[in-house]
Amino acid sequence: MARLPTPPPISGLLVFQPLKRRHCLECRGGPLALLVLESGSPRCLDCADLGHLVFLPRGDTALTRRSREGSALSAVVVRFNRRRSRYERQGVLVEEAALARAEERCLADAEARRRRRARDARRRADEDVRFTDAFAREIRRLFPGCPADRAQVIAAHASLRGSGRVGRSAAGRALSASAVTSAVRASVRHTDTPYDQLLMSGVPRYEARRRIAAMVEDRLREWGEGYRWGDGITALA
Repeated sequence: MARLPTPPPISGLLVFQPLKRRHCLECRGGPLALLVLESGSPRCLDCADLGHLVFLPRGDTALTRRSREGSALSAVVVRFNRRRSRYERQGVLVEEAALARAEERCLADAEARRRRRARDARRRADEDVRFTDAFAREIRRLFPGCPADRAQVIAAHASLRGSGRVGRSAAGRALSASAVTSAVRASVRHTDTPYDQLLMSGVPRYEARRRIAAMVEDRLREWGEGYRWGDGITALA
């Protein structure tokens, strides 16, 4: 009889989901969906005195933890992954009553978790609104000629949470002049010049930027009283 791969170093009882057809050495039942190895030979759950346990698939960490805590007897279910050459957890076997109690506890917590997520979402939304408004005000301070609605659009785009844009960088969150100017420059580049059309026609990015650099700087000068080349801001658009 072919032997199963060496069991993984997991503490506690182990139950296997076999990849091949296996039969219980004791009762000859099978093929087995789940088995226990005793002295290297397969036993069904009934012969291994685990037949009264129920299977809980992996995926819900809280439910799994609570089920195992409340179950006097439990086992970890694993299956061998040939591609990765290792065993991987598939779930646990626990007492049915313990699973029922754990499900009740998790359901009771679900509403509290939902309310907490809603509060966190509102808090993040309020923070985002305040930051976007601050970013827009800084745009208007550096570029007073920029229309207020345009400044708001630029700020909202640059500061979108999770976007990775300049407004979410450390410099952007600090409202540094270079970060704010970079956001304004990017908006002008894409909105007020033929930059996007040049890219679509196959012009390399740096060449496209070179061609529209003067247009970008003209708009920045128009919007920014006292705007000048240098001061840490590159002339290349």
